[in-house]
Amino acid sequence: MTPAASRAQAISRVARTPTSKQRGLIEGYRSGLEEKVAAQLTALEVPAHYEQYKLNYEVPARTATYTPDFILPNGIIIETKGRFVTEDRKKHKLIKLSHPDLDIRFVFSNPNTKIGKKSKTTYGIWCEQLGFQFAKLFVPREWLFELPCPKRLAANSAALFHKK
Repeated sequence: MTPAASRAQAISRVARTPTSKQRGLIEGYRSGLEEKVAAQLTALEVPAHYEQYKLNYEVPARTATYTPDFILPNGIIIETKGRFVTEDRKKHKLIKLSHPDLDIRFVFSNPNTKIGKKSKTTYGIWCEQLGFQFAKLFVPREWLFELPCPKRLAANSAALFHKK
């Protein structure tokens, strides 16, 4: 059989494969292109298996910066948020991991806002789950007059630097 005839035969076999929806359900393909390549390989009788293996790889670390909205004289860091989007939440989780002794507190327009349309978690619940204090609209007076804490002040001195 000539190469052209072999390709034509393979193409005709591809046409008889199940629909992409059927193949996706059977094989778990996530895209139409994956499904098409699988159909081609099957038609050409090439023994290839879909997503059978995994491998580990390193994601290079990057250093990011965070600029607190306000720092009170007692060392409490105030972050004000109207919208508290996924990127902000990720950022503050990472900051807490990197600097667990910083005392970052949130002031939200509405702490009862849900973090997503289908989520039951509100901004306030998210804060409680991660150990952040929060308030609505204004900084509570007790935060303003809370005594300075040496541990908090030391954490600020170690982590914070002036903007250029």
